[in-house]
Formats: sequence, structure tokens, C-alpha cells
Amino acid sequence: MTQGTARSGLQHRLEDRSNARRSIVAWVIGRYVSRRSQRLTVCHRCNRCRSRKTRCAGNPPYPCAACEDVGHVCVYSEAEKRVSIPESHYRQLQSQARAQATASRHQEKQQSPPYTSTEVPLDRDNWWYQGTDHLLLNRSGEHQSVGASSATHLAKRLNPTSTNLAWDIRPLYDDPSSLRRSVTRALPQLPPLEFAQRLFWVQYAYIGTIFSLIQPSDFEERLQTVFNQPPDCSNRESCLVYCQVLLVIAFGLMYSVNQWSGDDGPPGFKYFKHALRFLPDIHEEGSILFVEVLCYVAYYMQNLNRRDAAFLYIGLALRMAISLGLHQEVSDPAISAEDRTRRRRTWWSVYSLDRLLSVKSGNPVTIQDEDIGTTWSIPTESSPAVPWPSVVLTHYTQLSRILGRIGEEIYRKKPRSGSSLLASVQRITNDLSEWLRRIPDRLRLDFSSLDTHINRELVSIYLHFYSCVNMTARPLVFYVIQRRLDTEARGSVTDDWKDGLSQNTIAVIDSCITAARATTVIMDAAAKHNLVATYGYLDGEYIFSAALLLVMVNAVFLHSETNARAMETALNLLRSMADRGNTYLASRHSLLLELQSAIGPNRTGKEEVVVEAPVSPNSTQQPTLPMNMVEEQAPVVSPWPLQQDLPTMRDINLNLDINNDSGLWEEVLRQIDIDMDTDWIESTLRK
Repeated sequence: MTQGTARSGLQHRLEDRSNARRSIVAWVIGRYVSRRSQRLTVCHRCNRCRSRKTRCAGNPPYPCAACEDVGHVCVYSEAEKRVSIPESHYRQLQSQARAQATASRHQEKQQSPPYTSTEVPLDRDNWWYQGTDHLLLNRSGEHQSVGASSATHLAKRLNPTSTNLAWDIRPLYDDPSSLRRSVTRALPQLPPLEFAQRLFWVQYAYIGTIFSLIQPSDFEERLQTVFNQPPDCSNRESCLVYCQVLLVIAFGLMYSVNQWSGDDGPPGFKYFKHALRFLPDIHEEGSILFVEVLCYVAYYMQNLNRRDAAFLYIGLALRMAISLGLHQEVSDPAISAEDRTRRRRTWWSVYSLDRLLSVKSGNPVTIQDEDIGTTWSIPTESSPAVPWPSVVLTHYTQLSRILGRIGEEIYRKKPRSGSSLLASVQRITNDLSEWLRRIPDRLRLDFSSLDTHINRELVSIYLHFYSCVNMTARPLVFYVIQRRLDTEARGSVTDDWKDGLSQNTIAVIDSCITAARATTVIMDAAAKHNLVATYGYLDGEYIFSAALLLVMVNAVFLHSETNARAMETALNLLRSMADRGNTYLASRHSLLLELQSAIGPNRTGKEEVVVEAPVSPNSTQQPTLPMNMVEEQAPVVSPWPLQQDLPTMRDINLNLDINNDSGLWEEVLRQIDIDMDTDWIESTLRK
């Protein structure tokens, strides 16, 4: 081997060794950079987990499971990732942003009218009620629909600038994280077994017969399961059982405890929050039990004034019921009579609840009556052999069917004429008259005996009935009030509001006023018997609607001692419910006082004095509850109603002449339009 060859071989070996060493160094550096990059991009730990030196399963900006389970605010303090860009690109982005901002301001200036002193600017204190006549802005800046059939819609038209309307889009318990579903499905501390059984009967008295969502025997069986067996979170039916039992306990506490104290939410809220953890995902297979549970969730959400959530949940429940075929009778002979009865009860319960939550919030109903083939739970002519809960459910649901027609035929925005509106009103009043004629004697209400005895079933049914009467005639009453305010502003108002109106129109308006007075009498009697649901949605909605109408009537029509006393009592009932922690009704009470002041004193020149001292029912609504959990006190005796203040069924005129006042109803129709301008109301009220 030559010397040159040896030197060449040595050089090659040195180069190979150097290349190998560089490869090893590059591999080590690559592994280090990769691991460091992975730690920086994957391992995001919140402050609490970082201080405790524990693993964090968080996904910023969402809270981690460890913080959510203990209710701790989950905060991530890690710096955001920095991205380097060329300076020329940065300058270009700045220039584009300035040009876009200038163009937007120029466009807004061209489209927006100049600000005048009569407009209310959008600021941080009143942003929640700005928007069109049927839209309110929520905290997130999204619009929420408030349809014409909603009492809030009418209140907004009468007093558009009221800040008390903010509470109509705020939840009763305003904690944004309070209802977030936790990863863990742990049971809360359950009440004693006997107390849980009593809570079932409390909620059954309030909603168990008007909505048939669970039978007493079924609840007893499921309650034993919850107390004696751990939940099987992998089984859908097991989760539904635990969810339903917790919901029943939540409702029982809501209707039992008449005073909200502490910062843990309304009575029963803790159990409702835990119940949501057991609620299966909506993509799982549906069942009748699932439908019943969704109804409970929807109604509790409505009680919390989470109206959008309630509307969504009841929509899910109704569509699941449709997917199960509950809206049609089944011909399969293998289905037993008991299962058929349950299918009917469940269907009409979810149907009725959908009608109530939809129409009361001004939303369209989910299903048309023409698409339903399910028969009632009882025959048309009930007999003593029919179970009493089925009788109550059927007649209550028949009112809900009429309510659906009120929302669709009177308040829904669609092409029609004044004569067609009058025809709809006539058909609806005829149906209400027929309903009243067909109810059994056991369901008939005697106003003269309310001081001695009344049960919650009658309270619920007749509040529902008089609400239907009120909503049917309310557009006509509002039109007459508006016209009277306009003529007064021109100085040509007459002493009697009845001047120039036909007897048919006067009878409809008188019936609406009588319905508001009857609602107040029933609620006042229920308060004296400890049967008012302080945090119940429907009780608050009924008394607010009645009080709203009575405030308008007492301010614009001729003075009537009966109407004045009814208005004072209605306002006091609202105040008493507000004093027990219902902040939503407190704002509505303030809204009515503000509206009363804005419209002005009674047109006879007499100032109406509003008695603000609450007519307080007992602090409990069920005397059977343990004394160590709920404190009782003696009810405050109200001198109202006097004998001449008591309404009767004969005071409700449900017979209309379709050939009369068609021109008047043409004008009424224009006032129902949910897109109408409200400037005239503001100017009239201020005058």
C-alpha cells in the first residue's frame, strides 16, 4: 500500500467519524427541542393545578374538571404564543385596519339618523332592552325574541325606556357557571327518605295532575333505587332514574320553601344542578322516561327565567315524543292498556307544556293540532269511574289547546283581515264557553267559598282559564286605551270610555277586566291557604298579566272602586312574592309602579293610592313539612275581596256577534303587529 493510499483511507475514516458525531448531536438537539416544544404547546396548566403541582386536564379557555368540581374559578396565566412577522407586513395590516374602521364609521353615519333628545342612546346601563319592538338584547349582545302574545311585549310598548325590562332576560339566579355540567356524576346529600316522599306529594299537588310526568307508584320504586343502589353511569335508564328523582326533589323544595335565603340559589337549585349531571346526551336513544325528564328540566329552567333554555328543552321533549309516535294512537295489540294510557298522559303533558312555554313567551307552537291523532286520557263525557288525575289533566290540556290557537290566530304575524281576526276571536270564545259548559261539577269554582276551601288543582285550572280570556280580549282593550290616550292628548276625550263603542265591544272589554279581577281573587285566596308558588313561573306570570291590565284600566277608564281594590291587591301579591326573594317579580312590580306613574292618575282626577305593604301568605305552603326545616307564621288577613268584588262565571261574556265591529277589529289588528313603532306610546305617556 502506498503512502498516499494510506493517507486517503485515514481521511475517510476521520470524515465518517465526524459525520457520525454530528448526526448524534443533531438527534439529541432535535429530541430536546421536540420535547420542549411539546411541553410548551400541550401542557397548559391552570394556576390552581400549577400551585398544587398536580396534573391539569384543562383545555383553555374552558375550566378543568378539578376546578369545576370544587367550584373554583379556573384561570390560565401562561403567556400567549408569539409569532414573528416582517415589519412590512405589520405596517400593511395596520393600514388595512385603519381604512376599514374609517369606512365603517362613514357607513354608520350615513345610515343612522342624527341623535335627538327623545332617543335613548345605547350605553352600558341600558343595553339590555335596546332593539326593535320584539327583540331584547341579552348580556352577550345577542337578540332575544319577545313575541306579541308575551306580557313583556305589552309592557315594553307602554313604557319602552324602562330599565326594569332588563330582568325579563336575566335568569332568576344569575350565576353563569352554576348550571355547567360537571365531568363527575356524584349525588348530593339526599334528604331523609320520608321527607323526600313528602316532597313528591308537594310537587304533585302543584304540577303532578296538570302535567302527568310521573306516577306515585313509579316514584316510590325509583326513590328506593336511588337510596339503595349506586348509579350506573354507563346505563342510560339508570341515569334517567337518578335525574328524575333529583328533579322531583328540586321541585318539591321549590314549592315548599317560601323564602329564599343564602347564596346557593332558589330552593331546590342544588338538586336541579346535580340532576343535570345525570341527564343523558340528546343523541342517545329516546324513551318515554327521557321525554318526562326533559319536561321537568324545561319547566324548572322556565322557573329560573331561563326562557330560551326552557324553550329549547321543551322542543327537544316534544320532538322526542313525536319520534316515539306518542302523537298518534298505536294499533299494535301487543301494547297493553296501561302502556297506551301512559303514552297518552305523557303526550298531552308535553303538548300542554309546549303550548304554555311557547305562547307565553311569544314563540310559535311546535306542532299543529291537525297532526295529532292521540285521544284524550278520558272520554269526552267523564264518568265517576275515571281516575281524578286524568280528569284534571284532560281539562287543563284542553285549555292549553285553546291557548295554542290564541297564539297562532290572534298574535301570530301573518296576512289576514280584521274580519278574520274577529272570526278567530269568536271561535276561541265559543270554545272557552264550551269548555266551561262541559267541566264536571267537581271542577267548578265557587268564588263565595274561597275563604273556606280551595285546592291547588282548581287554582291552576282557573288561572289558566282566565288567562286565556285575558289574552283573547287584551288586544281590543289595549287598542281602546291607546285611542283614549290619543284623544285626551288632543283635548277631546269623553268622560265615559264606553262612548262610541258597541255593546258587543264593551262586553268583551268588561270580560277581560273581570278575568283580571278573577285571577287576583283566586291568587289572593291561594295566598291565604299557602298555595302560591313564590318561585313558580305560571303564578308570577298570571298575577303580573292581571296587574298590568288593571293598572292600565284604572289609569285610563272611569274610576271603579272594585277595579281599584283589585289592582292594589294584585300589586301587593307581586310585592309579597318579591319580598321572599323573587328578584324577577320584584323588577316586574317596580315596572308596574313606574308604568302607573308614567300613565298618570285616574282620569276622574283622583290619585290612586297603591298599597305597598305585602299581603303575606305563610312562609310555607305545605303544613306537613317538618318544622325544623321550614318556619311557619300566621297569615296576614286581607279585608279584600268584599262581597260585591267577587266575580261570577256569568260576568264572562263569551258570545260575540261576527257581523259587528269589523271595522274596529281592522284597527285592532294593526296594533297587534309585533314590528309596529312604539314612539307614539312614549310621546303619549309623557304628555
